[in-house]
Amino acid sequence: MKARQKKQDLAPRNAPVQGRSRERSRQILDATSELLEQVGFDDLNTILIAEAVGISVGSLYHYYPNKHAILHAMAMRWLEGIAQALDNIRSWPVEEMPLDDLLNRMLAEMLAVYKKQKAVLTLVQAMFSVPELRELDTQHDEMVIACMADVFRRAGINRHIRERERLGRLYLEMTHAAFLVIVNQKGERSRKTLADLKLMLSTLLHHHLQAADG
Repeated sequence: MKARQKKQDLAPRNAPVQGRSRERSRQILDATSELLEQVGFDDLNTILIAEAVGISVGSLYHYYPNKHAILHAMAMRWLEGIAQALDNIRSWPVEEMPLDDLLNRMLAEMLAVYKKQKAVLTLVQAMFSVPELRELDTQHDEMVIACMADVFRRAGINRHIRERERLGRLYLEMTHAAFLVIVNQKGERSRKTLADLKLMLSTLLHHHLQAADG
């Protein structure tokens, strides 16, 4: 009963079907992203969000019942971007691509989603720490691991599915942590961190590819 109530508390008050409603919902999510960068998660509240959008708190509640519901919608939007990037990767001719070319393109595809989301570090921390959002954190991990396990198989790493899933989780943990650092770095520091990430992953994947060939 409590779990059902929590899901109800996260549900939008009115599904944004009409164009005006969808636009208002987008404005609320965009304003919340900006505020997360400015004030952080703890000081974020519906009063600040309503003021940033230029509506009353009552009008805000017409769309979302509380702060966590807005963050849930933000996280869902970010996950949609992750899912689209993974679908793009699946559509590539992985079997024909040199491993390092594949790796470079995968990292660029996924990093673009992290860069697009403002305050992504704060959002990800909320997904991990807020009980109402933790399901989305798990969903993110499972999506990436499943995709990478399949991509590694197609790339020639012919391991048992459990071993490929282990490599998928390692890939996830390495890239997820590094991306959250890279998006907050500037210029040369960002480029160096990305280059180090590519080097570590290239070494790892080439090792397992050679072992599979052997």
